[in-house]
Amino acid sequence: MHIAALILSILLALAMLQSGVMKFVRPPWIREFAEAVHLTTSQLTALGSLQIAATAGLISGIWFPPFAIAAAIGLVLYFGGAIVAHIRSGDRNMLGANIFLAFSIATSVVLVFDIRPA
Repeated sequence: MHIAALILSILLALAMLQSGVMKFVRPPWIREFAEAVHLTTSQLTALGSLQIAATAGLISGIWFPPFAIAAAIGLVLYFGGAIVAHIRSGDRNMLGANIFLAFSIATSVVLVFDIRPA
């Protein structure tokens, strides 16, 4: 199970790094997304910072697993909140949030089972 935890953590970290950096770079498609859910520039920056912090937690969790677990659970909450924000704003374009929520849940579960004593 350790290999699965490692692979999921690294893949999730890479996805969060890319997504977080895009929230700082702000290409047109990100600005359209932000407007659809009524996000301000400062909120977009904060969300990008959270994703980059999760990246750091997932990567450092390779050596100290509780960091990866905390980061993955934090991402479950993050994407749960993203789905709520999409619903409240009336935006039905939440495929990405749903996929990342499922990915974060799967990573959390695998990480928790990976550190349990045999």
